Amino acid sequence: MKWIYGKHDWKTIERGQENCFLMTNGLGGFSSMTILGSAARNDHAALMACLHAPNQRWNLIHWLEEMLTADGEETALSTQEFADGSAQRGFACLSSFCWEDTPVWRYQTRGIEIRKEAAMKQETNTLALQYRIGNRSRTKTVLRITPFFQFVPKGQDLEPEQTFQVTEGGVSSRGISLSLRTNGEVRKIEPREETLWYCYDVCDGRRSTGRARGLLEIFMEVPAGSEKTLDLVFETEPGQESAEEMIRRQKEERQKLTRKAGFASALAGELAKGAGQFLSRRESTNGMTILAGFPFFEDWGRDTMIALPGLCLSTGRFEAAKDILRTFAHYEWKGLMPNLFPEGGKEPMYNTADAALLFINGVYLYWKASEDTEFVRELYPVMERIANAYQEGTGFGIGMDEDGLIHAGQGLDQVTWMDVRVGEILPTPRHGKPVEINAYWYNALRILEVFSRLLDRNGEKWGMRAEQVKASFNRSFWMEEKGCLKDLVSGTPADFQIRCNQIWAVSMPFGMLDEEKERQVVETVFEKLYTPYGLRTLEMEDPQFHPRYGGEMMERDLAYHQGTVWVFPLGAYYLAYLKVHHYSSEAKEAVREELEVLESALREGCVGQLPEIYDGENPTASRGCFAQAWSVGEILRVYEALERR
Repeated sequence: MKWIYGKHDWKTIERGQENCFLMTNGLGGFSSMTILGSAARNDHAALMACLHAPNQRWNLIHWLEEMLTADGEETALSTQEFADGSAQRGFACLSSFCWEDTPVWRYQTRGIEIRKEAAMKQETNTLALQYRIGNRSRTKTVLRITPFFQFVPKGQDLEPEQTFQVTEGGVSSRGISLSLRTNGEVRKIEPREETLWYCYDVCDGRRSTGRARGLLEIFMEVPAGSEKTLDLVFETEPGQESAEEMIRRQKEERQKLTRKAGFASALAGELAKGAGQFLSRRESTNGMTILAGFPFFEDWGRDTMIALPGLCLSTGRFEAAKDILRTFAHYEWKGLMPNLFPEGGKEPMYNTADAALLFINGVYLYWKASEDTEFVRELYPVMERIANAYQEGTGFGIGMDEDGLIHAGQGLDQVTWMDVRVGEILPTPRHGKPVEINAYWYNALRILEVFSRLLDRNGEKWGMRAEQVKASFNRSFWMEEKGCLKDLVSGTPADFQIRCNQIWAVSMPFGMLDEEKERQVVETVFEKLYTPYGLRTLEMEDPQFHPRYGGEMMERDLAYHQGTVWVFPLGAYYLAYLKVHHYSSEAKEAVREELEVLESALREGCVGQLPEIYDGENPTASRGCFAQAWSVGEILRVYEALERR
């Protein structure tokens, strides 16, 4: 799909900075600015390098100043707000911004047309820029590019005494070197520091300003009535590939993802491209991993297990799925899977009750898609250890009660996806028996039963345990008067809150409810929690409901799972809806029509991506991460069900 924005999309600088683009390099590095080319967050960068994949990110080139001189007058093409209240307003010359497989800007002023295009090279920290300058005026023009550098870890600010070394071939600071290749002229300038204003960090209570330093400029003179192309390649490791070649390669790689996924829907094809932006190499495990979200998050176990089926299996990337599952299997500990992988010699963190159970589900879905029985045989001992550990009890209060149901969480440990902790405050304390954890538990038991038969093992014990869990679950969780499931069994008022977690009891491959109860759950979730962009985490009538997400961190955290709309549960809702309507043609058509609205979501926030969250009351603008792995993955699973089931 081709996303085209025009002048009506930046009537004001505020409106123009609502949307951004994202390019990633498969290492954890990225390039992301607003569609105006400005930095509206401290995490925006023309080049955010990753020096140790995937989490050691450094903001090298924070912003690019682009100036055009013609007939003695200088015109800004670049846009940026500054801390003193001033701004460059180059968006007045911006005719269009287009995103398909690369970002493309078109500028027009004084008879001069400029087409700017950018790309990132995979598995290198490289940014390629190409400016095609058509001078149709009667006087010569000069295009001048000044990169503003930071050379600081992501999220930090330029140090007051930080020194830079500028050479003919590039810039270095703090032991990091950035090379520059260009066909333009380069000259060193007197260091010039600017303090940028981050309008999108201010509204979230983050740091409002950041500094960056200009040290050199690249320029090209274009005579009247002629055309020239200015190429720039910034890279941490010197290479040979031209800007033109890198742009072409990025287009080919993204189009290949669409072909491999094989969706008929153009929107699903676009999501398949977006899915590839979350896959990254991880140096510490020497394998593939999934980054949870841009620009904030790293790779987490729970997010990976939820996102993997859609990002990898629905798109035909079976080897990537296999690699990720094998890596997690290697790090299994006492039946748990890492929630956070080791960095710098640290041990993994295992504070998650769902990742291990979803790992079993991931292996099952991989097997269903690939028929790779040998991989099941390889990982069966790990899956068996997980089930045994959950029965016998393991860390973080995770274990099985006499009724066969799983309890989880203790003290200040939050081990479900609703895991916010604010000091000593747990906004959503779900200690007890969470509904989705027990849905995952039953599903895992049935999968082990299937795999036991597949591998000629005795799986009777798993089937017997599953029957016990099914009976206990229906007895303990079903609320006849509300026509839905409790969120929790804990003996507290939180048990009776209507939350989106119950939808996974219907959408998983193996479910415990009869058809009528499943239908009632789907209808209750639709009535109380559904929005076109995601499911509310709490019904609006609940006294604890928070209508908006924003402000200082504590304010945001208190709203995070208390009504805020999350995109990824929407996938489970649609899968559950299709299931209870027996995948009829009418049900599929209804879901297709509902999904059409996501085209507007792909235009807003980060072009071609789905975000993490929206406000709970009226989800009009994306919040949190502007690109979220499990949001994309779960919607891809819905498209897979629509087209291939």
